Amino acid sequence: MFKQTAMALACALSFGIAGLTQAAEPIVIKFAHVVADSTPKGQGALLFKKLAEERLAGKVEVEVYPNSSLFGDGKEMEALLLGDVQMIAPSLAKFEQYTKQLQIFDLPFLFDDMAAVDRFQHSAEGQKLLTSMEGKGITGLSYWHNGLKQLSANKQLLLPKDARGLKFRVQASAVLEEQFKAVRANPRKMSFAEVYQGLQTGVVNGAENPYSNIYSQKMHEVQPYITESNHGLLDYMVITNTKFWSGLPEDVRSELSSIMAEVTVEVNKQADALNQGDKQRILDAKTSEITVLNAEQRAAWRDAMKPVWQKFEGEIGTDLIKAAEAANQAQ
Repeated sequence: MFKQTAMALACALSFGIAGLTQAAEPIVIKFAHVVADSTPKGQGALLFKKLAEERLAGKVEVEVYPNSSLFGDGKEMEALLLGDVQMIAPSLAKFEQYTKQLQIFDLPFLFDDMAAVDRFQHSAEGQKLLTSMEGKGITGLSYWHNGLKQLSANKQLLLPKDARGLKFRVQASAVLEEQFKAVRANPRKMSFAEVYQGLQTGVVNGAENPYSNIYSQKMHEVQPYITESNHGLLDYMVITNTKFWSGLPEDVRSELSSIMAEVTVEVNKQADALNQGDKQRILDAKTSEITVLNAEQRAAWRDAMKPVWQKFEGEIGTDLIKAAEAANQAQ
């Protein structure tokens, strides 16, 4: 009897020690993205890792996988839903199959500048979009800026007619496809990692990106012309798996939320500076000619692309579009 009791006690202690060891293991957050470390998103992921591991030392480890090194942009969403990664930051164009409302961020010439984008994203309507996909297992944590998009091509683009017949790389977004069809160009869906080669080999003739993406991916080396159009937004939503996020200990989740808010401020502050710096670096490289549209030229592009708004108004919602438009007026 004594021997059996001792064995039972030993087993209980063994299980208890194992449980303590298991409990002490840090929560690993794999943060995967498709751009370079030097971009706003890349810098944000690294800062999130730094602060999380400092403030939740021993509780959380963050592994950052840049440049599609873990999953490309065609697979990262599936990986998140399967739990193979815990955090990603896709561009806002990637969510149309989960909620049509987020197509609002792809509408061309909707926002006058990044200040308007900020006002809308911080509004009640903008914040509500972060939780609009929880029924699909996706929780939005924050918006991160990359910036306004510029057109690049193998010919100069001054007016909409100049884009006619050109093949433009687009993300998997119905709005962006229609945007280029509106100027009688040919949209071609292509993963971000393939864009440089696609431009180099002529599979596509042009693309749309903020300056930081153009420079970090060396697209300026294979695109002789860049038009500063500021026609659309390329921002990201940092998202996590809803089940993973809700399953975190309350103190860990609360601290990670605070860190994310702090990182977002820093990312968004640096995004404009990085884009302006990369614009200058492109100019210094002398491989591309940058043309800034004048007011008349920009109005021509806007008029050509504006019908896209009406095409998607039913899916996005008239009130949401009006709220976004209202953000162009400083309060």
